[in-house]
Amino acid sequence: MKATVFHEHGGPEVLQYTDFPTPEVKTNQVVIEVKAVALNHLDLFARAGIPGLTLEMPHILGSDISGVIKELGSSLDDDFEVGQKVIVDPGLSCGTCEFCVMGEQSLCRNYQIIGEHVRGGYAEYFAAKAENVVPVPKTIGLDFVELAATPLTFMTAWRLLMSKGNLRPGDDILIIGIGGGVALAALQIARVAGARVFVTSSSDTKLEKARLLGADFAINHNTTPDYYKEIGNITNRRGVDIVLDSVGTATWERSLRSLRKGGKLVTPGATSGPMATTNVNLVFWNQLEILGSTMSSRSELRDVLKVIWNKKIHPVVDRVFPLSKAIDAHNLLEKGEQFGKLVLRP
Repeated sequence: MKATVFHEHGGPEVLQYTDFPTPEVKTNQVVIEVKAVALNHLDLFARAGIPGLTLEMPHILGSDISGVIKELGSSLDDDFEVGQKVIVDPGLSCGTCEFCVMGEQSLCRNYQIIGEHVRGGYAEYFAAKAENVVPVPKTIGLDFVELAATPLTFMTAWRLLMSKGNLRPGDDILIIGIGGGVALAALQIARVAGARVFVTSSSDTKLEKARLLGADFAINHNTTPDYYKEIGNITNRRGVDIVLDSVGTATWERSLRSLRKGGKLVTPGATSGPMATTNVNLVFWNQLEILGSTMSSRSELRDVLKVIWNKKIHPVVDRVFPLSKAIDAHNLLEKGEQFGKLVLRP
C-alpha cells in the first residue's frame, strides 16, 4: 500500500510518500480501507519530536480516520460487516486499570493516541481493534472527508465543555483562537447548549466566519490585545463563566483575567508553548478553576456523535489534499491560516 511516513523527526520535509506493508488483520481487529484522514496539531508535534516519546520508525501519523471495513478478524461478531462505513476512536487504553474500569479511558495510565504513540492513518489501509471502530449509521449523509474531521476535535471539545466545564444554558464562554478544529467544535457545542459565545482571532476573516457559525461576539486580539477588558465591558464587569484556551503561553494570563469570580479555564493543549505564567493571586482571590483534559472517554465520544448524527452540529473542513501532498498540508497547518480541518485523501 501507499503511505506517508517519516524516518526521523524534523520539519514537514521529512514526510515521504512511499510504499509500506499492508497491515494483516488479527483476530480482534478490522482492516479499514482509509478514505480520508484529518490533520491535528498533534501531527506537527509528533513529527517534530515530543520529549520522552520514542516512536517505532518509520512512523505514520494520523489520528482521525474514516473509511470502509475491508477485512474482519475471526473473533468478531455480527456488529461489523465488510463494506461498512466507519470512523476510528483514536484513544487506546488498557481496559483494566482503575480509570478504565470507571469508564474514564482517557485517564488510563497507559493511554495512547493513534498516530502519536502508535502508527496511524496516513495510509491506504489501517488495522484497528474492534473496540476503536465506530460504525456510521447508514442514514448519515456526511461524506468521508467530513467524517474524518469529526472524532478527535469533537470528543475533546465535548469533554472540555460538557464534562469538565459543566456548561449550562445562559453561560458565557470565551474561545481563544477560533479557526482550529477543537475551537470550532466548541463553538457549535456551546451554541447547541444555549451559551453565549465570545471568540478571538488575529484574522478578521476568521472572525466573520465564526459569526456565521453563531458566535455572538468576535474580538481581534491584535487590534484589541487587552480583550479581557472588552469582555468586561460587554458582561457588565462580570467576565465569562468558561474560557477554552488551547494556545497556552501567549494568552494564559488574559484568559484568567477574562473569567468571572468562580469561573473555569479549560485547556486541551498549548500551541504557543506550555510554560505559561500563572498569577496565583488571580486564582485564589477569584476562586478560579483550571481544568486540563485530553481527548475523552468512549461514552463521551458516543454522546457527541449522537448530536452530530442528529444534524445539530457538523464538522468544518477548510480544504482537502491528496495523501501524497501531506507536506503541503503540514506547511499550511503550521502557518495557522486554516478555518476548519485539513484532510488528506489516499
